[in-house]
Amino acid sequence: MAVQKTKPNPRDMILDWLGQHREQVVETTLRLVKIKSPQPEGDVRAMADEIEAIAADIPGVEIERHISEEPIHNLVLRLRGNRPGKRLVLNGHMDTFPAGELSAWSRDPDGEVVGDKAYGLGISDMKGGIAASLMAMKCLADTGADFPGELVCTFAGDEETMGVLGTQFLLDTVPHAKGDAMISGDVGSPHVLRFGEKGMIWARVTAKGRSTHAAHVHKGDSAIEKLTDVMDAFKSIRSLPVASDGSNVLPLIDRWSEKSEALSGKGETQVLKSVTITFGTFSGGRLSNLVADSAEFTCDVRLPVGVPVARAEAELQRICAEAEGVSMEITRRYEPSWTAPDHPVIEAVKANCTAILGEEPAVTMRVGASDARLYRYAGVPTVVCGLTAHNLGAPDEHILLGELTALVDIFALSAHDYLVSNA
Repeated sequence: MAVQKTKPNPRDMILDWLGQHREQVVETTLRLVKIKSPQPEGDVRAMADEIEAIAADIPGVEIERHISEEPIHNLVLRLRGNRPGKRLVLNGHMDTFPAGELSAWSRDPDGEVVGDKAYGLGISDMKGGIAASLMAMKCLADTGADFPGELVCTFAGDEETMGVLGTQFLLDTVPHAKGDAMISGDVGSPHVLRFGEKGMIWARVTAKGRSTHAAHVHKGDSAIEKLTDVMDAFKSIRSLPVASDGSNVLPLIDRWSEKSEALSGKGETQVLKSVTITFGTFSGGRLSNLVADSAEFTCDVRLPVGVPVARAEAELQRICAEAEGVSMEITRRYEPSWTAPDHPVIEAVKANCTAILGEEPAVTMRVGASDARLYRYAGVPTVVCGLTAHNLGAPDEHILLGELTALVDIFALSAHDYLVSNA
């Protein structure tokens, strides 16, 4: 009697593959860190070339390059499953913070492994996350792509300047850059999953006055004093009431406060639940002994869930309208955004983080901006699960090797589980 062979379980095959290729993600990360791609220069062409070379070893992958404008190149990698289903996107960005003063580094900014850490400029934000996405796609390809639907990687050339020429360009022009769900490997932590972000307003406020010699102050009208009065009045926006919208966003922020603040700093919880304003620049006047006839400041307002842009903007406009000779220009605005915390893509990532890391991750909002918001605005549910940053944007930026290898496992297993469970 012939013995019927049992078909291997795809998830078991994925786990076996991951166990055998543990070090490859470290090598891939270091390859990417060696390629310089800082903003504001924004030249990511060499980075795109390197990713294409790495992706060429992924069986069955389709590689596309989409140029928004030189030198901003964007990549879309597509791995199709073996039957119809949903599309899951792994999103990342290729640009990094500028290098800064390299002499302050004690480790090689072009990539170096020391003990259980890997160092390099942009390694956490987010070349390690890109490497993990590439390895997760290769894992699913090498194990037979036995899943429904397709897995897509979108690697944007512009994120640090708000993504207009990167992820937004791809969402606007490449149909398969969108998906039924998205996982972002942007900087963060696999111990704290982020399902939403605050809204934002950037404003430029100017004042006109009348100049005269400081000895004849009674003949002048100080633009600087007008602006300092407006700045004081703007601080009142921090007290805007946060409306309850029926979501469970605010309770989750409170629930995971301790765990999230352990990584992101004490006070994050209050920041996530309230309006904040910071004043970024101020300029005005010509000489110390002249009354200033012009002045300008810029500010950044961040909005929690429950405070729409229109409400905050109306309050800022009211304050400016009450000050003679003062005007305001909104240079950027976007609404708070979030995905339902119990969405299947978040549940899949949460379950695999728990299994791989041995503890349940926090599930909460994010104080900073990422390209995840652009996917949410396009109607695509998202979750951010990246690497914990150490010295982000500063000398000796580094990540933990154990967390990097764990991220590959989380991405590969979550991609498989989401696509299979939601076919």
